[in-house]
Amino acid sequence: MTEYYFDSRALVKRYAREAGTDWVLQATDPASGHETTIGRVTGAEVLAAIVRKRRQGAISTADADQAMMDFETDFETEYHILEVTPSVIQRAMNFVKIHGLRGYDSIQLACALEANEIRLLVGLPPFTFVSADDELNRAAQAEALLVENPNHYP
Repeated sequence: MTEYYFDSRALVKRYAREAGTDWVLQATDPASGHETTIGRVTGAEVLAAIVRKRRQGAISTADADQAMMDFETDFETEYHILEVTPSVIQRAMNFVKIHGLRGYDSIQLACALEANEIRLLVGLPPFTFVSADDELNRAAQAEALLVENPNHYP
């Protein structure tokens, strides 16, 4: 069993077909035995990505509505949700300065690192950080996280 931390650019692939969707579907399938953790901000980010795809004509209105409904159900039932705490924000602010990340990307990385440190302290294996953003993945690797990019599995 693998414990994954998904950022929104990777997780949206579960709800809207694009490069890497098959890998994400396999990794997030409840029958796989893998666990999926996300930051609370991922809720808004995934819905925004689906709406943007609908607005751009990449998916139909019906498919977007179904994807949003599926995501909202999964958000409540399938994912471990990490809260954005003051310490996460402070750490994210540092990542903006250190790695030049966008705001929400720095929050995703800070959430993953904070939770990963707790996992390691209690003797659990580390997360695998999953993102479809090369810049964020480089920062995650620099912070010693294991990284997967679903875009490498078209």
